[in-house]
Amino acid sequence: MLWHAAVVACHICYVAFKCESKAIDVVNAVRKNGGIEMIRIDSVKKTFGKTEVLKEISIDIEDGEIFGIIGQSGAGKSTLLRCINGLESYDSGLITVNKNPVHISDKRNLRQIQKKMGMIFQGFNLLERLDVYQNVALPMKFWGISTNTPEAKEKILKLISLVGLEEKVHAKPRELSGGQKQRVAIARALVLDPEILLCDEATSALDPEITKGILALLQKINREMGITIVVVTHQMEVVKQICQRVAFLSQGKVLAVGKPEQLFVWPKEHEIRDFLREESDKLPSTGVNLKLFFFGEGNQRPIVTQMAQELHTDFNICWAKLEDFREDVYGSLVLNMDEKDLERACAFLDSKNVTWEVIPR
Repeated sequence: MLWHAAVVACHICYVAFKCESKAIDVVNAVRKNGGIEMIRIDSVKKTFGKTEVLKEISIDIEDGEIFGIIGQSGAGKSTLLRCINGLESYDSGLITVNKNPVHISDKRNLRQIQKKMGMIFQGFNLLERLDVYQNVALPMKFWGISTNTPEAKEKILKLISLVGLEEKVHAKPRELSGGQKQRVAIARALVLDPEILLCDEATSALDPEITKGILALLQKINREMGITIVVVTHQMEVVKQICQRVAFLSQGKVLAVGKPEQLFVWPKEHEIRDFLREESDKLPSTGVNLKLFFFGEGNQRPIVTQMAQELHTDFNICWAKLEDFREDVYGSLVLNMDEKDLERACAFLDSKNVTWEVIPR
């Protein structure tokens, strides 16, 4: 079974090997042309028996971006990813990769599309009898490509160095930690120069600190190699740290698509609020609860103090948080106040360009 899983991983991440293989730091550097569509998902439906797991899914993913697909277990995230790479059929709609339609029935075209994709799984899928070097080289062997040429050896060793395992070249999987195993799987997915990297819950089995390292590595790969990365996850920290845009799925539907900070700092949909386990159950039941949003330099301003002084009234701060989204910090807090003070407080916040909303009961 393990051999079969490794073979599947190799098949997905295959890309035609170039005899004149270039150094890893320049391969694909010209691919990152922001705004160019790489993956298009248009009104895709998918059923298992009588259960509809994907319901009119429509998403566009741009070349060179890190795109997240997030939602609770059973939302349809992994099924959608398997439809993108052709491991799963879909009933209606259309998926295109670089303008090429993905259809399981068209084996020849599907093979060409899969040549451009690498895949990273939650379970690593390494062969225990092979060392790090041999596991990374496995996709090349699978497709009959020599791993003994100077160019191939240089490529494999550079990838091992890229993922930070140069001292583990001849270590077996049993000698590696979970994070190191995932780094090997990442190097293996890159060995044949994919244009797209698909990550299916790639950090779910890792602890928080190791997860941060893996995510930083994916950012580096995206930045230096221009590879489009699609991340399926239920972990908010993954989306916040690396994703430039994200789609939120719930019960097979896309509820929202946008920047993570737009979707998750002030979520409008109650399903997203429930997913985030926001503050609603912890707020006072008397008075009015007013939520304020801050970002950038706005986090540094003493807005609440100024408002209390100018309006000559007091407010209770009953909930607050700060969140890192890539390189920016976003904050939110909830004030509880008398209903008679609400209109003046909102006018003050508007004058200071502070985003706010009244939290309904």
